[in-house]
Amino acid sequence: MKLNCDLGESFGTWTMGNDEAVMPLIDMANVACGFHASDPDIMVRTVRLAMSYGVAIGAHPAYADLQGFGRRSIPHTAEQIHALIWYQVGALDGICQAVGQRVAYVKPHGALNNDMMKDPAILEAVLKAVHDYSPDLPLMIPTTRLHGEHRALAAQHQVPLWLEAFADRAYDNEGQLVSRRQPGAVHHDTDTIVAQARSFAEQGGVRSVEGQWLDLPADSLCVHGDNPESVAAVKAIREALGKAA
Repeated sequence: MKLNCDLGESFGTWTMGNDEAVMPLIDMANVACGFHASDPDIMVRTVRLAMSYGVAIGAHPAYADLQGFGRRSIPHTAEQIHALIWYQVGALDGICQAVGQRVAYVKPHGALNNDMMKDPAILEAVLKAVHDYSPDLPLMIPTTRLHGEHRALAAQHQVPLWLEAFADRAYDNEGQLVSRRQPGAVHHDTDTIVAQARSFAEQGGVRSVEGQWLDLPADSLCVHGDNPESVAAVKAIREALGKAA
């Protein structure tokens, strides 16, 4: 089970996350592309840091929402989504090519990610943008009970699809993440987080907050490095699961 983490989310003199501490522990870095966080200096620094540890570099595009950290839904046409994906992936991929690398996948951020999981038309727009940028470029999306439909839609657009799960978030009976506004939506206990990581890796699913078993296949597990406690949890997951194959 490969571990991915949202990184490069600092901006100017403002620091977000513990990139240096978490990078050696993960397999895939989802790098902010300037729309919800980051800037050219941060992007270059994050790419070089990922390269130093052999970590795959993914583009983490978002709506243009620096003030809201990309968490506010902004209406877009399909053509506008196409353009914002190209703009952000292209910027990060250009930096990667300058230092002998390439963007390895795309994982939408925040409200863009939430919107595409609710609206098939937005997901189709994202799939088309990714395919038109590079036919072999994978798209990473959250695993849900609709994973079969999502795989079929991705295959229709000839886009490799990677499914991700979360070790530190609770799931409802539909296989959706419980809203952060609800009590218990985020796990903070390391033992609980590690147990959920093992459940995804070894059993291919997890129990919902209501106790229902959910078959949720996942190619990658999303972890966080926002603070020392979350970095400690990533270390515990890494030790429990071992290095990814």
